[in-house]
Amino acid sequence: MPVVEACAPFVFNMRVYIEDTDLGGIVYYANYLKFMERARTELLRTLGFDQSQLQHDGLLFVVHSVNVRYRKPARLDDELSIVTTIKGLSSASLVFHQAVVRAADSMALCEGEVRVACVDAVRLRPKALDAIFVQKLNPFLESNC
Repeated sequence: MPVVEACAPFVFNMRVYIEDTDLGGIVYYANYLKFMERARTELLRTLGFDQSQLQHDGLLFVVHSVNVRYRKPARLDDELSIVTTIKGLSSASLVFHQAVVRAADSMALCEGEVRVACVDAVRLRPKALDAIFVQKLNPFLESNC
């Protein structure tokens, strides 16, 4: 497992493909949420948690709420970095701050806050985060900086 520096954001790099865009070659607004979802999933994977294993273990992460601000459009073939930190952490939820940044000029194209609830996979009721899980998330917590 990779070593993570304290207070380091997680960065997921990707390219915009034709399937991500509208007829004008501009990224369709809802796809930014998909990009952010992929980055959160890869952050968990980097920490040793994959979604299928968590589900098998009876744990699901469900999006509770999203607040997004669109600043500038991403376009076909742009290289993007989705920069993720954890803004808040409670016993059964996480608040992620995410920014979609164009690599060519470091322009923040879209920013969002995503609250994710931890729930029991069977009952779909809130479930407390495991202490080991929380410990592995600590390097990405903004409050630790």
